[in-house]
Amino acid sequence: MAIVDAIVKLGGGVLRRSECFDAALAAIHAAAASTRLLVVPGGGPFADAVRDADRRLRLTNTAAHRMAILGMDQYAWLIASRLADASIVGRPDAIAETVAASRIPVLAPSAWLADADPLPHSWDVTSDSIAAWVAASVGAKRLVLIKPAGAEGPDVVDPYFSRACREGAFGVDVVPVDRIAALPELLA
Repeated sequence: MAIVDAIVKLGGGVLRRSECFDAALAAIHAAAASTRLLVVPGGGPFADAVRDADRRLRLTNTAAHRMAILGMDQYAWLIASRLADASIVGRPDAIAETVAASRIPVLAPSAWLADADPLPHSWDVTSDSIAAWVAASVGAKRLVLIKPAGAEGPDVVDPYFSRACREGAFGVDVVPVDRIAALPELLA
């Protein structure tokens, strides 16, 4: 049995405009009323700081990978602090417990990913591929990627994404934040 029905990956680019971030949180909260979901954060400005450090200091691939995932943890805490009924989770058992308690789980993935280490350590792997790996790991039927306004087409995901999706049996939807009102209906 699946732990959740859907993974909703909230891209870090949505943070560029606070009203878009707030609209995304409202749509996620509305969708959670009728769908067991797990929120997976992007990296956003937290991962961008790692990219900048990597350009300047030439980090090892493993250091950059782990640091960017820690950036996802930071964004998870931001999301959970602003999303009504949300709780931070780090592993599958905590996801199931949080859903059973009628709360919205928000994944801080660093510990789980450090233990499992399922993906290549490369900038070709971003939070999109991590969300796909999580979707397969928890048996989700759907993966929704919330992207910044106007984001459409095959170039909105990372280069590894299609390989990460092969591990699961789930549908994928990309929802630009300017169309976020459709999220609850999409997941119903």
